[in-house]
Amino acid sequence: MRKFLPIMFVALGFFACGAKADPIAGELSKREENSPYVTIEPKQNIADILHVSSSPEEEPDIYFDADELITDENERTIVATGDVVIKRDELTLYADKIIYDEKTDVITALGNIKLVEPDGATIYSDEVNLAAKLTRAEMNKIKVIMRDESKLWAEHFHKKENNNKVMRYVTFTPCDCCEVNGKAPLWRIRARKVTHDDAKKNMNYNDAFIDVKNVPVLYTPFFSHPDPTVKRRSGFMPPKIGRSSYLGGTLQSNYFWNISDHADFLFSPILTADKGIVWGGRYRTYLKKGYAQVEGTYLRDDNKERPNDRGNLFADIRYELTKKWLFSSNINYSSDSLYLKELSLDKDDQAWLTSDVSLRRFENRNYTSIQAYYYKLISYDLREHDSAEYRRLKYNKPVVAPIIESEFISEPSSFGSYFKNTFSLASLYHSGGAQSQRATMINSFNLPWTSAFGERYKVVASLKSDLYHIEEYQYNLRRRDYTGNPMRVFPQLGVEWKLPFVKASDTSRQIIEPVVVGVLSPNGGNKPHRIPNEDSQDVNLEDTNVLDLDRFAGYDRNDTGSRISYGFNWNTYGNIMGRTSAFFAQSYQFNEKTSFSESTETTGHLSDYVGRIYAAPSDYLNMTYRFRLDHNDYQLKYNELAARLGTNMLNLYVSYIYLQKNKNASEALSERKEIYTSIQAALTRDWSVKIYNRQDLSRGGGSLEHGGSLIYEDECFMFVTNVKKYNSNDPDLDDSYEFNFSFYLKTLGGLGS
Repeated sequence: MRKFLPIMFVALGFFACGAKADPIAGELSKREENSPYVTIEPKQNIADILHVSSSPEEEPDIYFDADELITDENERTIVATGDVVIKRDELTLYADKIIYDEKTDVITALGNIKLVEPDGATIYSDEVNLAAKLTRAEMNKIKVIMRDESKLWAEHFHKKENNNKVMRYVTFTPCDCCEVNGKAPLWRIRARKVTHDDAKKNMNYNDAFIDVKNVPVLYTPFFSHPDPTVKRRSGFMPPKIGRSSYLGGTLQSNYFWNISDHADFLFSPILTADKGIVWGGRYRTYLKKGYAQVEGTYLRDDNKERPNDRGNLFADIRYELTKKWLFSSNINYSSDSLYLKELSLDKDDQAWLTSDVSLRRFENRNYTSIQAYYYKLISYDLREHDSAEYRRLKYNKPVVAPIIESEFISEPSSFGSYFKNTFSLASLYHSGGAQSQRATMINSFNLPWTSAFGERYKVVASLKSDLYHIEEYQYNLRRRDYTGNPMRVFPQLGVEWKLPFVKASDTSRQIIEPVVVGVLSPNGGNKPHRIPNEDSQDVNLEDTNVLDLDRFAGYDRNDTGSRISYGFNWNTYGNIMGRTSAFFAQSYQFNEKTSFSESTETTGHLSDYVGRIYAAPSDYLNMTYRFRLDHNDYQLKYNELAARLGTNMLNLYVSYIYLQKNKNASEALSERKEIYTSIQAALTRDWSVKIYNRQDLSRGGGSLEHGGSLIYEDECFMFVTNVKKYNSNDPDLDDSYEFNFSFYLKTLGGLGS
């Protein structure tokens, strides 16, 4: 007869190798549902025999289950046979037979032993001896399958009373291997002795070998590492080796300092053959309401063609001051335009490094922000194409402090109408001496409405007021610098109309929605000879703004003139998969010359055509296409394509962009025509390759960058090789190659160059 006994006794633990996971108790649950149980007599209580208190306040419950329980009072033994299960907390032991000898205080488990640890690891053996009230354990020929599928074998396992474990003749591997045909794993660790220090959470190895396909490649008499329960600990990390034309041979050592559970510091100096030491480090901390990360490098360079003190600093900080106020900061600094490139650091492909500090407030529909910006020009491409423009920007860099933005939206009325009030204050200082301060207020009335027929309307009436203080503003070279306090008042009225048509079938659903937007506003009034254009220089008519009330990105230029914009949206959705959409629009302006048409070089009453096509008919194709057509001769002025074709086994990615030259731009800045292509293929289950090229298709262009990578990755090993050739306009970086490789052994770490 099966019997079930809840009892209390001392800690039961054999082998610890990871974080805690959910207990495995499914087999016990089935026994409880399907088997009748009777209570064992008190004299047969194993807790009493082991002289362990059964007070629930002192020890946790242990659940014992077996097909048969035999007590021999003469021999003072208890024998449990037939699918024996012992469960305590999150640890479960399965065996065919358990024998307890009261005279020697030893418990022996025999046959098909399976021990499921709290962390998910499973230990297999044929015999286990437990003593000293289960605080000592010994096993022979054990096999352990850990939670991450790593495997360990040991000839002998001994657990001491202080919970330390000693294993002899140990083999460990995270790789797949076949025990039937004797297939060797890709790599493994063999050690004469492995000791687990429970107090210090260390794994100590004696006489250890690392084998690759059964061939020893590395021997060490002793090494140690934290056990898998340790997530973070101070210590040295694998180094990185390399070589570059600027630094020569390099060796980067990394020391990780675990300051606390929520803060750490990585000290990563680079020893170089030609430039001495490049000092580097990174500090991270995670707080209850935010985080901070600061990293940087420093190099002392004696080359007269370079600054003596070179370095960079990147910082990212975010903190929630209250439930409504958020502070954030993003600092990006480099000493010169070549430093990031020569050291292959992050952001080395950017033209500007932008730093900002902001304080933002969120409350229901309302928003407020206080920000400041600083810019650092590091574009050597601009220096090569237009040295005069490069010098102008470098020595006339803007500093913006502060920018204050506030947006307040009222509660909707019973008709759905609401008021929106926007306030903006900006102060901008150029290093060349020019200054501008702006205060802007926009008050608008908004009324969205849907008719009984399904027509969707929206009426917006707005009034924008600007007040400026300008110093040393030069509109063009023939005018004197202007200093003054100009003002502007600009009203606008806009009406939007949409009517969606829906058609559904058994396999798909289509939505066609014509859109008409009418805007009524005065002509002129921007005062460009008195008010500089600081925040509305990036102007382009495209699918994202053609229907907007104000098509400028900033406040310094008003979108003057009345116009009507019209277009349509089309979407189709498959019932199972697939989606395709298209958008096409144009504007008609009543005045041939407006501020926006002059900025986009559009003549006449009609604007250019703009559109967008998105197609994802299946999992194997994803494409987005944007365009802008001249309204007279239908010549492409802007053309952008991004498409991915294929599966994970083989896929092709293409990105193409064409931007017609703006006549108002510098003569050295020609049209932009560029294509990026990449092919990625899985050669086998473990090997994959990627090849890419970025090509300048304009006159005199060529390959801007090309390279590739070869990757091997399986369940226990990863090897990555990258090759890159960057064709720079800077003579110091032209025709430079970058080559790096790295390999990783799962659970041990890796080495890279």
